[in-house]
Amino acid sequence: MDDNDRIDALVGQWAQQRPDVDREAMALMARLSRAAELVNERTERLSQEYGVNKGDGDVVFALRRSGAPYRLSPTAIARALLMTTGTMTGRLDRLEKRGVIRRVPDPRDRRRLEIQLTDEGLRMADEAVTKHDANLREVARGLSDADRAELDRLTRAIITRLGGR
Repeated sequence: MDDNDRIDALVGQWAQQRPDVDREAMALMARLSRAAELVNERTERLSQEYGVNKGDGDVVFALRRSGAPYRLSPTAIARALLMTTGTMTGRLDRLEKRGVIRRVPDPRDRRRLEIQLTDEGLRMADEAVTKHDANLREVARGLSDADRAELDRLTRAIITRLGGR
């Protein structure tokens, strides 16, 4: 039994037990959640190829996409990843230990530190984003341009409705 069949069975059980619930919405959100889990599993496997977890990889990608000199404050990284600065410390410690980032003095205020990709971090980011792109292309393969546009519109609507940032 594949994931879609399992979702159909789950919704079918609710139909018997609680015919008043919106089974269509339930099935839709279950499929959306499962699709997100499957994409995240692929991303996590890719991260592990580089000896980091997905969250650590997100830090590396945030620095890479910031452009040369690939340097941001911890607060700017946290904002880019929609997370708290408290979560950043462990990620930065792990990445620094691996030689992927370094903490450097902020040129505007030497009391503060910024986070910068090392040459190894830049190499890793560029290699990983190429593989990540291939993964995402594979996920989206089979969707027409119209399907992609509609899926983008619909997921944007859900995020907006739920108050996403």
